[in-house]
Amino acid sequence: MADVLILEFDAVSTAQYDQVNETLGIDMASGAGDWPAGLLSHTGAASESGGLAVVEVWESQQHQEEFMNTRLGPALGKSGIPEPRRAEWLTLAGHQHA
Repeated sequence: MADVLILEFDAVSTAQYDQVNETLGIDMASGAGDWPAGLLSHTGAASESGGLAVVEVWESQQHQEEFMNTRLGPALGKSGIPEPRRAEWLTLAGHQHA
Protein backbone atom coordinates (compact mmCIF):
# COMPACT_ATOMS: atom_id res chain seq x y z
CA MET A 1 0.00 0.00 0.00
CA ALA A 2 1.13 3.57 -0.65
CA ASP A 3 2.32 6.04 1.97
CA VAL A 4 1.00 9.51 2.81
CA LEU A 5 3.28 12.41 3.73
CA ILE A 6 1.98 15.43 5.63
CA LEU A 7 4.21 18.50 5.76
CA GLU A 8 3.27 21.67 7.64
CA PHE A 9 5.30 24.86 7.34
CA ASP A 10 5.06 28.06 9.37
CA ALA A 11 5.42 31.44 7.64
CA VAL A 12 5.59 30.04 4.10
CA SER A 13 3.66 31.99 1.50
CA THR A 14 1.85 30.76 -1.57
CA ALA A 15 4.35 32.84 -3.57
CA GLN A 16 7.16 30.70 -2.14
CA TYR A 17 5.15 27.55 -2.91
CA ASP A 18 4.70 28.75 -6.49
CA GLN A 19 8.42 29.51 -6.74
CA VAL A 20 9.32 25.97 -5.65
CA ASN A 21 6.95 24.52 -8.25
CA GLU A 22 8.43 26.77 -10.93
CA THR A 23 11.94 25.64 -9.99
CA LEU A 24 10.77 22.02 -10.22
CA GLY A 25 9.18 22.60 -13.62
CA ILE A 26 5.64 21.92 -12.41
CA ASP A 27 2.59 24.00 -13.37
CA MET A 28 0.02 23.49 -10.64
CA ALA A 29 -2.71 25.28 -12.64
CA SER A 30 -2.57 22.86 -15.57
CA GLY A 31 -0.99 19.85 -13.88
CA ALA A 32 1.70 19.75 -16.56
CA GLY A 33 5.33 19.37 -15.73
CA ASP A 34 8.19 17.24 -14.52
CA TRP A 35 6.44 15.33 -11.74
CA PRO A 36 8.65 12.97 -9.72
CA ALA A 37 8.54 9.21 -10.14
CA GLY A 38 6.39 7.52 -7.51
CA LEU A 39 4.21 10.53 -6.66
CA LEU A 40 0.53 9.57 -6.86
CA SER A 41 -1.05 12.83 -5.69
CA HIS A 42 -0.06 16.23 -4.33
CA THR A 43 -2.09 18.92 -2.56
CA GLY A 44 -0.78 22.24 -1.28
CA ALA A 45 -2.93 24.49 0.89
CA ALA A 46 -2.42 27.83 2.62
CA SER A 47 -3.50 28.21 6.24
CA GLU A 48 -5.19 31.25 7.74
CA SER A 49 -2.17 31.70 10.03
CA GLY A 50 0.19 32.26 7.09
CA GLY A 51 1.58 28.76 6.84
CA LEU A 52 1.42 26.07 4.23
CA ALA A 53 0.43 22.41 4.36
CA VAL A 54 1.32 19.77 1.79
CA VAL A 55 -0.29 16.33 1.63
CA GLU A 56 1.17 13.82 -0.80
CA VAL A 57 0.54 10.18 -1.63
CA TRP A 58 3.65 8.27 -2.70
CA GLU A 59 4.18 4.74 -3.98
CA SER A 60 6.88 4.50 -1.30
CA GLN A 61 8.85 6.60 1.14
CA GLN A 62 11.96 5.75 -0.89
CA HIS A 63 10.53 7.54 -3.93
CA GLN A 64 9.97 10.68 -1.89
CA GLU A 65 13.42 10.46 -0.31
CA GLU A 66 15.04 10.29 -3.78
CA PHE A 67 13.01 13.31 -4.91
CA MET A 68 13.89 15.24 -1.74
CA ASN A 69 17.60 14.53 -2.11
CA THR A 70 17.88 15.30 -5.80
CA ARG A 71 15.31 18.00 -6.58
CA LEU A 72 12.97 19.15 -3.83
CA GLY A 73 15.55 19.88 -1.13
CA PRO A 74 17.56 22.21 -3.38
CA ALA A 75 14.35 23.91 -4.63
CA LEU A 76 13.17 24.52 -1.05
CA GLY A 77 16.56 25.99 -0.15
CA LYS A 78 16.55 28.26 -3.20
CA SER A 79 13.13 29.60 -2.16
CA GLY A 80 14.17 30.15 1.46
CA ILE A 81 11.67 27.68 2.88
CA PRO A 82 12.56 26.45 6.37
CA GLU A 83 12.29 22.90 7.68
CA PRO A 84 8.65 21.91 8.20
CA ARG A 85 7.30 22.09 11.74
CA ARG A 86 5.56 18.79 11.04
CA ALA A 87 6.64 15.96 8.77
CA GLU A 88 4.64 12.79 9.32
CA TRP A 89 4.30 9.59 7.34
CA LEU A 90 1.03 7.65 7.42
CA THR A 91 0.06 4.35 5.87
CA LEU A 92 -2.64 4.88 3.29
CA ALA A 93 -5.91 3.17 4.23
CA GLY A 94 -7.94 4.39 1.26
CA HIS A 95 -7.65 6.92 -1.56
CA GLN A 96 -10.16 7.99 -4.20
CA HIS A 97 -10.32 10.93 -6.59
CA ALA A 98 -13.82 12.36 -6.64
